[in-house]
Amino acid sequence: MLKSDFYYDLPEELIAQTPVEPRDSSRLMKIDRKSGKVTHDRFYNICDYLKKGDLLVMNDSKVFPARIYGTKRDTGVPCEFLLLKRRGLNEWETMVKPGRRLKPGAFVEFPEGLSAEVLDTLEGGNRLVRFTYNGDFYDILDRIGQMPLPPYITEKLADKDRYNTIYCRETGSAAAPTAGLHFTEREFEKAREMGVDTAYVTLHVGLGTFRPVKEDDILDHKMHTEHYEIPPETAAKIRACKERGGRVIAVGTTSCRTLESAAQTGRATDDTSIFIYPGYEFKCIDGLITNFHLPESTLIMLVSAFLGREKTLAAYRTAIEERYRFFSFGDCMIII
Repeated sequence: MLKSDFYYDLPEELIAQTPVEPRDSSRLMKIDRKSGKVTHDRFYNICDYLKKGDLLVMNDSKVFPARIYGTKRDTGVPCEFLLLKRRGLNEWETMVKPGRRLKPGAFVEFPEGLSAEVLDTLEGGNRLVRFTYNGDFYDILDRIGQMPLPPYITEKLADKDRYNTIYCRETGSAAAPTAGLHFTEREFEKAREMGVDTAYVTLHVGLGTFRPVKEDDILDHKMHTEHYEIPPETAAKIRACKERGGRVIAVGTTSCRTLESAAQTGRATDDTSIFIYPGYEFKCIDGLITNFHLPESTLIMLVSAFLGREKTLAAYRTAIEERYRFFSFGDCMIII
């Protein structure tokens, strides 16, 4: 399969720059997995496509304000850090600007008494950085940091909470599990009344989720690695759902990758670099709620594996014709 097999032409004005209010007023495209038939709706009617005995599985990872600005201690040069992954108690893998000025041994000062020493240059150009501070690290980031919005969003986010789901609780993501951004308590209340159960997994989303596929042959693409955890309660709920003939519905591609990784390995906690593309046989999920993804990305390949490439591209063409909003703050689809 070629990368170009997953290309579509998207008008720039359809890239959502800001979230809609309220969250659940976004548009919803329901797609029949067998026929590809499309129904247009609003997300607040998502429960119309669920039924008693179903199980919604959501990623409860929380995005933190990981982009911080400071100055190089010896020269006063402005610096930008983007925290990617915690490597130790106070050590982080970090993207830095300007890279040529921030070699091992460099010190950077930030507001609120936060400082950092560059320890090493990692593969790909990222830096291993050690932070020094007084108090709670995440509290400091909440005060001085900005949300690490994707590069295609150029508008400043007025409310940091809008780049997190209402059920997030495990801090660690550098990008949001965006399918869950549409949910409000109203949908969960209605789901409970219907007999639809909910469960949570944790996968901390890295910026690798935005990494473009560069190779023409997609099988040559090297997937990024992310850590996931599935609590025993969630595993029990999945088994019970399958036994009663219900449907396991993944809210987002990160939940899907977590569930399918565990189904492959049998491990509830692990690192995964699973790459799901057409031809993959799904072992756990029966439905998928997801946003509209970038052309030629691993995420549209995952959707194509679940729905079929032709039906996926047809749905995307329909979404463009109907002026749906795309990407992180965009509209949503349910494939069921």
